[in-house]
Parts: sequence; C-alpha cells; structure tokens
Amino acid sequence: MRIVVVGDVMLDVDLSGDATRLSPDAPVPVVDVSGMKRRAGGAGLVARMLAQDGWPVTLVTVLGDDDAGRQLESHLTGMRLVSGPSGCSSPVKTRVRAGSHPVVRFDQGCGKAPVPDASPAMLRAVEKAGVIIVADYGRGLAANPQLRELLARLAGTIPIIWDPHPAGPDPVPGVAVVTPNLAEAGKAAQALAGERRQAPVPGGPRRDLHGSEAHSPEHQPEDPAVQAGRILLEHWQSRAVLVTKGEHGAVLLREGGSSPEAVPAPRVEGGDPCGAGDRLAASLAVHLLAGRDLGEAARLAVHDAADFLASGGVSALPDPDSGRDAGAASDAEAAFDASTAAPLRPPIPVGGKRRISEPLLLARVVRDNGGKVVATGGCFDLLHAGHVRSLAAARELGDCLIVCLNSDDSVRRLKGPERPIIGQQDRAELLLAMECVDAVLIFDEDTPEAALERLRPDVWVKGGDYEGARLPEAGLVEKWGGRCLTVPYHPARSTTGLADALAKVS
Repeated sequence: MRIVVVGDVMLDVDLSGDATRLSPDAPVPVVDVSGMKRRAGGAGLVARMLAQDGWPVTLVTVLGDDDAGRQLESHLTGMRLVSGPSGCSSPVKTRVRAGSHPVVRFDQGCGKAPVPDASPAMLRAVEKAGVIIVADYGRGLAANPQLRELLARLAGTIPIIWDPHPAGPDPVPGVAVVTPNLAEAGKAAQALAGERRQAPVPGGPRRDLHGSEAHSPEHQPEDPAVQAGRILLEHWQSRAVLVTKGEHGAVLLREGGSSPEAVPAPRVEGGDPCGAGDRLAASLAVHLLAGRDLGEAARLAVHDAADFLASGGVSALPDPDSGRDAGAASDAEAAFDASTAAPLRPPIPVGGKRRISEPLLLARVVRDNGGKVVATGGCFDLLHAGHVRSLAAARELGDCLIVCLNSDDSVRRLKGPERPIIGQQDRAELLLAMECVDAVLIFDEDTPEAALERLRPDVWVKGGDYEGARLPEAGLVEKWGGRCLTVPYHPARSTTGLADALAKVS
C-alpha cells in the first residue's frame, strides 16, 4: 500500500544568523550568517515528511541537470525516487532569517517552465499507488497530458489529494479532495466568476462572488472560504474541496450539496507556517489510506499540521544529511511491500523515529501481507503486571496487536466520575511503549463493537475471567470470519486494587 507523491521539487536553502547593525550602503539589516540548511522543497518536502515518519513512499518528479538538481537528488534519499529530466534549471528558493524573523527570500530559476515529459517508469510508479498526492508547485509536471490522463483514470479507484498552485493547471476531475488555502481559493474563484460579477450600481442590488445578491446587513455574510469553495467544487468537479484558513482551521465542502463542515484547528503560538500545507496533504494521504472517512481524515490532518507548526515546523525537521532516513525507509519497505516475503511486524525505525502505529492502516497492511490481526480492548487505567502478561500473550496469537482503548468519556460512563485516573493520551502512550503493542485505537462508545467493525480483526482477545462464557463481541467478530479467544487472567492484580493501595499512601 504505497503512497505516491507526484509533483515539482525545488531546493530550499535557509540562511540564519543575527542582525545587530545596518548596512552602511543602505538602511537594511546586515545578517551575520551562522547557519545554512538545504533541503528538498515542494513535492520533495511532502515525500520526506512521509519517509521520516516511516511510510513507504515513492516520489515521481523531474530534476534539472545542474548542481542544484544533483543536490536535490542527494536530499531525496530514504524514499523510492522515480524521476525524469526537467529540461530546465532547477528552482532554488533561499530564505534569510535574523533570529526568528524572516528578512528576505530570493528565488532562482523559478519562472515559468515548459511542461516536462513523463517517462514510462514515472507512469508505472503512479499506477502502483494506494493513494496519490499531487503536490503542484507550478513548474509544469501536473500539466503533462499522459500523467493527467492516468490520474483521471485512477481517480475513480484510489484516493487522490491535489494540492493546487496558482500557476498550475486545474485538478483532474474526480479527485478525492483539493486543498487550496484561503488566498489561493479566493483568487481562483474570483477569476472563474469574473465575467459573472457585477459592480454595484446606485439603487441596484450588490452582487457577491457568485453573481447573486449579497446578504443584507441584518444577515451574517457567508464565510469567504465557503463562498470560494462552492465555486471551485463545481468547476474542478472534484469530490471535495478542503479550504485551509491557517489558525482558523479549514472548511470542507463535498459534492452533492451537503452543508459545509467546519474543521477547527488547535491554537498554536507563533511559528513558521512554511510547510504546513505539505504536512496537511501528507497526513490526509495516510488517514485516507487507512480507510478513514474524509471528514475524520480532514480533522486529523488539520491537527497534524498544527502539531507540526507547534513543534517548530520545517526548521525542526531532521537534517537529511544525517543518513537516518535511509534506514527508516528501508525498514518501511520491508514492513509494507506486499510483493516481498517481508516481516509482517513493522519495525521501530532507526534514529529514534516512531514505529508505524496507525491502527487501521496497520490492520490493512498486515492482512495484505497474509498476516493475522489480533485485537484486544479495555480501559488500561493503571498498567500493572497482569496487563503486561495478558497483552504479551495476545501478541503471540498473530502478527500484530491492536489495543482498542476506552476514551476518557467512555471510562467515566463505565466506572464513574472519578475515573479514569490517567487520561487517554497518556494511557495510549504507555501502551505503545510496550514492545508487544503495535497500535492503539481510541473509541468513545461504551462497547468496542464500532471499533471492531472498522478493524475487523482475525482474533479478538479477552482476559481469562470470561473463560467458559461466550464473549459479548463473539457474534460480531464471527460475521467476518474472525474468532474470539481468552488469555490467562491474573486475579491478584487489578487496577482497582492498585488504585486502593495508592490511596492509602497518598
């Protein structure tokens, strides 16, 4: 289940230092450069984000035959790169920062470029995708006719996320979602509605972006993102448009005339917004590949983008020269490539990066490799030796173990207002720290049935206190050919007993 990123790459250069004086030649700051970082930008940044997280990713792009092109190729290690010649110089974007403040950016070779050819190898790589991100940066690859024909054909069978560019072509019809930011969406919608807009005339009605009468003062005006999104949804003929609004989150519009869905964003203090759109597109691909609904995928992706900015954005990404990513990617290739007799348990990537732990995607990939998915559930409020023994025993029954974890609200309804003792995120983190646990799926219902319906495990495991009794979930699990098993129960060890013991010493 490979993620394929298609699009234009560029070399991003960051110069950083301090500015303590003005130039004697002009009233401009003098930056004493103390650091320089180079990295792949554009579609290359999207692919690197995915590779650094351990996902199996292929980058389909074109490269210039120059020094910048060779530098770009060196920064694209750790992923499968399928490239052709661009036929022009490689674009380079250089940002200068004084402390935490941007001073200037200058671009080289970033003008209009001819539409490059798409080689047979590039087209074959796109055909093998489980999900596609088109990261268009206006350099022509997204306008290639053979590539567009292929993408239009694939749009009916696999999710395609299209990140558009003002200088690029329209998305092909039928893609799963297009992700313009508010400025891009507004500019594109105004261009499309230009001939329909009417200037206000004395005594006549005012017209909005659609050419219809504007709202009267006593009515709340429509969100500009919704207004632009409706026009673009109709024109692009995509299945959805997700207009991002920075700190204000995003709005999702779907085909069929359903109401727009607001997607709020967590508050992030400051931060460099560079790369947030790339992070959002990458996260959308992961969540859609896992089988999530677009609405849920959009909410998670907006949160992922906010987390990315809160953790430092592109400046906090690992140095691509460290050599850590190649190892991580080779681990991901081994764990996810269904065409090889590879290990089914995704390894923990080298360099301290996370192991692959997205539960729905993990279940899908393990099954595609012919493996057995095991799931168990519970509150796991205070982890103790009994939990550890039961989880380790459950893991031995298959090729991955996914824990269905009751949310905080679910625990309160089941055990009372004083529980849980530990919040759901901390409980999930503790479970993932155990070698025997591969993924955690948090559910909000009182029972795990809905989570099981999404995971469809081959084996559902409960503690031995159910021994001799039919498990409540047995009928559901047997619907898809799964089975229910019990593992040894350790009655002397319990969360309640541990909580009582802690209360006596507190």
